[in-house]
Amino acid sequence: MQAKEASAILASHGIKPTLQRIAIMSYILEHRIHPTIEDVYNGLVANFPTLSRTTVYNTLRMFSERSAAQMITIDEHRVCYDGDTHPHPHFICRKCGQVFDLMGLPMPVCPSREEADGFMIDEAQLYYKGLCPDCSTTTVED
Repeated sequence: MQAKEASAILASHGIKPTLQRIAIMSYILEHRIHPTIEDVYNGLVANFPTLSRTTVYNTLRMFSERSAAQMITIDEHRVCYDGDTHPHPHFICRKCGQVFDLMGLPMPVCPSREEADGFMIDEAQLYYKGLCPDCSTTTVED
């Protein structure tokens, strides 16, 4: 993704497009592997020697809070990010740890406030866990 497109996405979410923010947004959009903070940092630090893990962490958290990226909490030890903010389910492979988009599966419709007993839902995430096609063809030892 070109910096111009990443900059436009940031601006449309009320985020000032600095060089580092543009680079981080470009990275998560170009690398559809649902990168972690460490992945983003390692992918960019060669081009931005002053970049810190804290900056990447704070930037990705801000992207998530302003709906410019999805934060996917896999467990208490692993959080990854998705530049595709359209509602879609994810699949996490228990063996290899990869996270996949399941674009062919529908997301459940968020219920209205009345249907949800007064709760006002503003975000929903759905993910499945199991074995990806590559891992399911090998013997699982558990």
